[in-house]
Amino acid sequence: MSPSLTFNTKFAYGFGQLAEGLKNAALGTFVLFYYNQVLGLPGTLAGLAVAVALVFDAVTDPLAGSISDNWRGRLGRRHPFMYASAIPLAISFYLLFSPPEGLSEFALFLWLTVTIIATRGSMTLYHVPHIALGAELSEDYQERSQIVSFRYVMSFVGFFLCYGLGFAWFFRDTSEFPNGQFNVAAYEPFALSLSVLMVVSIFWSAKGTQHRIPHLPQATGEHVKLSMLGVVSRMLTDTWLAIRNPYFAWLFAGAMVIFVMVGVDGALNLYIFEYFWELDSQGKLFVLLVYPVGIIVGSIVSPFTHRYINKRTGVIIGALGWSVLQVIPIVLRMLDWFPENGSDLLVPTLVAVKFIQGVFSGNSLVSFNSMLADIADAHEVTTGKRQEGIFFAAASFATKATSGAGSLLAGIGLDLINWPRGAHIQSASDIPPETLMWLGLFYGPIVAAFAVFNVIFNLKCKMTRETHEETVLRLDELRAERASRA
Repeated sequence: MSPSLTFNTKFAYGFGQLAEGLKNAALGTFVLFYYNQVLGLPGTLAGLAVAVALVFDAVTDPLAGSISDNWRGRLGRRHPFMYASAIPLAISFYLLFSPPEGLSEFALFLWLTVTIIATRGSMTLYHVPHIALGAELSEDYQERSQIVSFRYVMSFVGFFLCYGLGFAWFFRDTSEFPNGQFNVAAYEPFALSLSVLMVVSIFWSAKGTQHRIPHLPQATGEHVKLSMLGVVSRMLTDTWLAIRNPYFAWLFAGAMVIFVMVGVDGALNLYIFEYFWELDSQGKLFVLLVYPVGIIVGSIVSPFTHRYINKRTGVIIGALGWSVLQVIPIVLRMLDWFPENGSDLLVPTLVAVKFIQGVFSGNSLVSFNSMLADIADAHEVTTGKRQEGIFFAAASFATKATSGAGSLLAGIGLDLINWPRGAHIQSASDIPPETLMWLGLFYGPIVAAFAVFNVIFNLKCKMTRETHEETVLRLDELRAERASRA
């Protein structure tokens, strides 16, 4: 029997998610705006660069999951990759926000493409083994929700730090830059600060959970040294087995829908706040910061709700709640039933909406990731293989789709509505009224309408508390049989 998890171990594991939170906040909120609006790269090209990186993720995420699932060594299956990722991630992230001056449009596109691929690839090397590790720390239905809750709390502390450092310090409004996010020189030190925090987060998490390695599941089956072609072949086989799992297939399909919706929201937030709501830096900071606060609250509450409802229900309620709150402010503004821009009620109202939206998101995220750990158990019953890495590679890919496919769709949408770009476009008066209206419709009702597919897909995933309890009992029997034959 492995010793019970302590608070320090859970915290160390969760603290590792800070790096992912910092990266997601920066890529989801600042990259499209920085390259499109500040540096003048067309929205479609900026979105295409992010989408190319997403295609790269589609290969590397399951590859990292499969390799770490089958890795054998003194540091177990997950920790070698966690340690190896930190420095490459910091360097590539810094370069992403530090393009050389004077690049042509095509050269700027190439710089963005290469550096964002390097950033995402480095994060994959860490993040996929890290989230797979969380599923291995415990098999208890309730404790798994607690572990995921720790991880998501720290993830959105990362969002909080990214927004706080950004708008309260590096991109704050000054007499020289009335709109601070147009200060090109601020992006390089901003990226350097986040890079340092990512390295600290990763090393803390790896070191703080290293003592659990003797108690973690090890690679199963006969050890075979494979060529690169063999590694890829095994990855494809493992991925195919995962996709054939009906629990996983429907859950992942639903997750991709909602994550892409959230990605469009994140990519367009600065456009909506700057031009549609006309918020100053302080207003943007309040509205952006309260969303991760809401997610933290939702993440903390979620394990308690799982005592009374199935995790699948938590995913559905969270996704529907987020979508409804995405639509309401835009529609009410178009009906002239929302506080006017510049009024004393505007920021508090948006803060309240974003906080509640964050609570729904936190509940849905914890429910989704906790379900993945339960599905990995069911997968072992049917295949005899522990493949948390493959399943959580899918979760990693879905998370990256938030900024990847979301940024692509946002960039295409901006070009379709003929959105003017360049650092001289600094207020709503520089934007045609019909263009602002289409920005609001795209950001709100059009994107949120796809939530219906999330509900349909999740209803087809039949994993419940009862099915998991049956799975754990069967798993114990199978492991006992394997141990008796050993």
